Amino acid sequence: MSEPDDKTAPDLSLGIPSADLVEGRPLLGKVAGDPVLLVRENARLYAVGASCTHYGGPLAQGVVASGQICCPLHHARFALVTGEVTRSPALSPLACWNVEQVEGKVYVRAQRPAPLPKHVDGPLVIVGGGAAGHAAAETLRQEGYAGPITLVSADQAEPYDRPNLSKDYLAGTAPEEWMPLRPADYYTRLGITVLVNSPAVKLDIASRLVELGDGRSLPFGALLLATGAQPIPLDVPGAARPSVFSLRTLADSRRIQQAARGARHAVVVGASFIGLEAAAALRARGMQVTVVTPEARPMERLFGPAVADFLRRQHEQHGVAFRFGSRPAAIGHKTVTLSNGEDLPADLVVVGIGVRPVTGLADHAGIAVDDGILVNQQLETSVPGIFAAGDVARFPDPVSGERMRIEHWVVAQRQGALAAQNMLGQNKRLAIVPFFWSQHYDVALRYVGHAARWDEVRVDGDLDRLDARIEYLSAGKCLAVVTINRDQESLEAELAFERQY
Repeated sequence: MSEPDDKTAPDLSLGIPSADLVEGRPLLGKVAGDPVLLVRENARLYAVGASCTHYGGPLAQGVVASGQICCPLHHARFALVTGEVTRSPALSPLACWNVEQVEGKVYVRAQRPAPLPKHVDGPLVIVGGGAAGHAAAETLRQEGYAGPITLVSADQAEPYDRPNLSKDYLAGTAPEEWMPLRPADYYTRLGITVLVNSPAVKLDIASRLVELGDGRSLPFGALLLATGAQPIPLDVPGAARPSVFSLRTLADSRRIQQAARGARHAVVVGASFIGLEAAAALRARGMQVTVVTPEARPMERLFGPAVADFLRRQHEQHGVAFRFGSRPAAIGHKTVTLSNGEDLPADLVVVGIGVRPVTGLADHAGIAVDDGILVNQQLETSVPGIFAAGDVARFPDPVSGERMRIEHWVVAQRQGALAAQNMLGQNKRLAIVPFFWSQHYDVALRYVGHAARWDEVRVDGDLDRLDARIEYLSAGKCLAVVTINRDQESLEAELAFERQY
């Protein structure tokens, strides 16, 4: 995590010449020792905290657009006038200061207090404690809902930073205290009841009740289904051995870390995001890692051959071996036998061959399901008052109208926030540009847009020099952009896609 550390930053409480403040360009300063960002946009002046509340990203290097400051790292956004989060993955708002202009100088004055909550009545229930469910619960409070909120989770832990499970946390470089999204007493202070290890087993639409596995029933006025997805199991002899792991939950990551202690050889089945990130994390632990995949290149269907070959080179340079065009045929004691007969040494096996949406609760209740829970542009299901968000939601693309389901953390957070607003009757339309990032050693790929199919790939820059922009086009229209070390361009691409909505 990083914070602004510019010792030359001016003391904004003493004032700066108005001419030093360029329209739309953030200026980093300090007030009482705190880093503060001063912004002029459309002749209005704003002063907000200078560090993104997600991972401390430097907002001074971000982009100002339509009354918002956009973080260059993971594309969180904040309203300049209030500091409120307008785009995930940030959870907490920015602090705001009063600003005034006097005789050609701009002064940042006292920090403003947080706004008082509004009051709205009604019992609300959220099923699922992942990105979408957590974002929805927080948004309900931020939007002023003062009634009871119950978040029901089948997970053993309160909401945590799931993207880190296959990255720094698995590698052993992220401490335990990084993983919870909020402190232990946070939900109590906000009046949010979180029920962990409490799977929802039945949904009674007529009675507006959610039944839990322990026999309890929760009434609801509005309901959000954020049940997520579950890993596809490997179906070969030996796949049930205790040395074989999926990676979806905090408990999964902890089990893999335990198995990695003293182990020498790991086999990763599947060159997915989870697979490749797990491979990098296990290499950081000093293990010999082999990735087995039926594909000819890693993630070629998503990224195309140029980026796929780049990813392969990155992993091979860090000591990962690949077996392309191969599948596991059987898993034995400390071995994985491939379909071609080759035996690989394997003290542990991590399976990352994809996930399936968890739709059983909705399906059994008669809610429309088809490779996910079907929702409209307000994320409402076929049953009024019941919404779905995150990995489980299959929604209409705002541009093409085609239905899609996207399995990424930030998309789930943003959908959860939108669903919460619509649970309160705000009738907001889905207009979320998909965004995700993927970390491979010291290389981060940032992807904005959605290109299920393309007929042209344009590369600007040099992938191996870690300075590139890759565009995916269909019939001459850009559908998605991947960047490496071009964070502002990634933000600008996202804003350009939003204008199409």
